[in-house]
Amino acid sequence: MSTARYLALIDDLLRTREFPAQRRRTATGFSGPGYHTAELSGAGEPGGEDAAERVEAREQCVAEHDALVAVLDGRWGEAQVFSLWSLLERSIGGEAVPAPWDELSAGFDSLHLWRADGRWIAVGLALEAEGPSYALAAVVTGIDPP
Repeated sequence: MSTARYLALIDDLLRTREFPAQRRRTATGFSGPGYHTAELSGAGEPGGEDAAERVEAREQCVAEHDALVAVLDGRWGEAQVFSLWSLLERSIGGEAVPAPWDELSAGFDSLHLWRADGRWIAVGLALEAEGPSYALAAVVTGIDPP
């Protein structure tokens, strides 16, 4: 997918829709009270691709992340880089962390975060330390980061 398509998804599907009363699966991810998520790109365990194809796909995902962040920085100013490790620690310790922040902390180390039109827009890149897994996601939420 291209940066233009990611921007269209963020603007047309995530930023403009009302939040549902109940958590539900969508065509792009999940939506719930106060948030929408979308998986933009990702891969899990090795499948039919060979190692070189997996490395290339992972590098492409990183490049797509960097390009998307650059465009959003141009639109809303430089992003805050928001670390999620403390939220994960708090959640593991039994503290109730609100959605979508609880799920984000389980999958991402940090997010690039902007505030626009009364909502938070977040972009996250998760890379497995050693292996083929990667994920690029976008989130729009009205819930302040805890």
